[in-house]
Amino acid sequence: MSFKRLDPEDFLISADSITAGAWTGNSPTLSKFFTSSVQVAGASGNYYVSVYQTGSTLDEAEVQFNIAFGNENGLGSVLYDSGISGKSPSSTVYGQFQNIVLGDENNSFVFGTTTPVTQSFYAITINRSKYKGNIFPGTLELRLNSASSTRYLTDNSNDTSVVTFNEAGRVYQIVSGTAGRATGTGSTNSGSYGLFLPDIGTILLNASALDLSFANGGIGLATSYASNTAGNNPGRLYTALSGAGYFNLNSQENVTSDYIFIRARNSEFNYSENPSFISGSTGEVLYDDFINAPQTFITTVGLYNDANELLAVAKLSKPLKKDFTKEALIRVKLDF
Repeated sequence: MSFKRLDPEDFLISADSITAGAWTGNSPTLSKFFTSSVQVAGASGNYYVSVYQTGSTLDEAEVQFNIAFGNENGLGSVLYDSGISGKSPSSTVYGQFQNIVLGDENNSFVFGTTTPVTQSFYAITINRSKYKGNIFPGTLELRLNSASSTRYLTDNSNDTSVVTFNEAGRVYQIVSGTAGRATGTGSTNSGSYGLFLPDIGTILLNASALDLSFANGGIGLATSYASNTAGNNPGRLYTALSGAGYFNLNSQENVTSDYIFIRARNSEFNYSENPSFISGSTGEVLYDDFINAPQTFITTVGLYNDANELLAVAKLSKPLKKDFTKEALIRVKLDF
């Protein structure tokens, strides 16, 4: 085994962005939507719904995303305690995203430049296992069905030169359009169609905008605001989603790579340190060929620190012949 200290110029750090489809099988487009009949019929089905890519009874079904409904005053869902007003699953959902996104329970959601009087939203949360670093802005295409018409929604990342940040990271507006470019921004009364939060894999859809008629920019979703009754609001959005049958997303991951260049010059690493080549009594080399024309075969590169501790091992695909007439450059790549 031979050692050689690496120089600063032997190191190079590079960062690459890797994209892939956000759904099962790295597919960018989800065209079929299924729910669990057990969940929908249960108590939880009134305030959130898990959506799968297949209805198979085998182990093929995987949760792709979840739909939840949030309302500031707890409307659209049954109270936890009839003696305590305003506290229900919809108010809990609202409060959770208020803390995650706004970072302050006293702040209200602003869609575009408008703060809707009715603070309600539908939260679409992408299953964390379906994306790596974040969701890739500009790849969001969400279609919602309204009777015989379809509303096309996307984020406005390709139309925005200055990125807005909040407690959840980057935030973009959900607008009418495709591929990150707007053809419409929503209603002047209700604001944009929602917020796209790529760093936490979340889409908040503005209920007030979706409730408008199709002619006025919405989809006529008819969100239930009946006082503390099970309004099945997540089911309403699921019906609009499944009716349109198109949800496109890509995930994005920034991978940092550390390249280490190992140089074996013509005068280096030509002699073996295997004890069997040396006479135990005289210390002489046993083979004349190894004296006059030595050669070795490089098979492994080990990276050590100054304490002589082995940190990483790189294996060559095949032995690399080395003698005084040859030089070798081995590039080691460490991803993290």
